[in-house]
Amino acid sequence: MDGISYLYGGVGRVDALEARRGMGTLGGVMSDRPMTIDETKKVPFKDLLVGSIAEVNMLQQKADGAVEKLMTGGEIGTAEVLTAVQKADIAFKMMMQMRNKLVAAYQEIQAIRV
Repeated sequence: MDGISYLYGGVGRVDALEARRGMGTLGGVMSDRPMTIDETKKVPFKDLLVGSIAEVNMLQQKADGAVEKLMTGGEIGTAEVLTAVQKADIAFKMMMQMRNKLVAAYQEIQAIRV
């Protein structure tokens, strides 16, 4: 999934998110707790979206690395590989559902007559 990091690598600034990696957007994958409502209000929507895409990309890369390590005979268990792949799959499916909801909302707004 290097394509995602290539496409979104230079989009916007996500410095506000650096201290809070993961943001808890995907079930607390990288953080101990989800963001509070006040924390969410301080972060622009674009940064939340780009951060979520980066998190999904990171999970995909970890899963790819785990599979590669297993195939090359590295010190990793099949359960760890399966867990990494499942996390990446669920995160990707969630991202696609978010995308579908955003597209549907955009189309609904577009259909409004002025």
